[in-house]
Amino acid sequence: MQFRNPTARLALALACTLLCTTALAQQKGTFTDTRDGKIYKTVKIGEQVWLAENLNFAASGSKCYDNKPDNCTKYGRLYNWEKSMKVCPKGWHLPSDEEWTNLTDFVGGSSTAGTKLEATGGWNSGGNGTDEFGFSALPGGVGYSNGSFLHVGSDGNWWSASEYSADGAYGRGMGYIYQNVIRNYNYKNDLFSVRCVKD
Repeated sequence: MQFRNPTARLALALACTLLCTTALAQQKGTFTDTRDGKIYKTVKIGEQVWLAENLNFAASGSKCYDNKPDNCTKYGRLYNWEKSMKVCPKGWHLPSDEEWTNLTDFVGGSSTAGTKLEATGGWNSGGNGTDEFGFSALPGGVGYSNGSFLHVGSDGNWWSASEYSADGAYGRGMGYIYQNVIRNYNYKNDLFSVRCVKD
């Protein structure tokens, strides 16, 4: 098919680019964590293979939001930074700050990545995403060292393996009222969600 109109050719090229890019992310699978038998969805996005769910391995010191097991089932467990560095199953690891950036760059940049990576359900006040790449991010909230919890349903926060300082480490955040993915740094004692990426 030929188009004499340059605008039509450009529109076709852009549509193809979007479809081809999205198709690359549709290499979905599953992974069984042999430590507890839990089965996780996985997805390849660009050159990376990610767990398509928040980790829910009951490591010592990890918690369910509000200490309610149903929240672990829905959102996965929350871990401090030290535990998050060791909790991914064999063959997987906590993503570095650079690996998170590679993910958000691949899906079109951090300014719109939140909408594209967030699940199509589970976010408050109609803040669901389009989940174009099968990442299915959910808002597991945050836990604090004093035992309190905040923001389940509205915010999701995930650790990276990259330290900011002796007390802090980089992570990523998504919110129900924002389209973007925020690169942030947080105290290592805070409890966040974990996504593992394949070695």
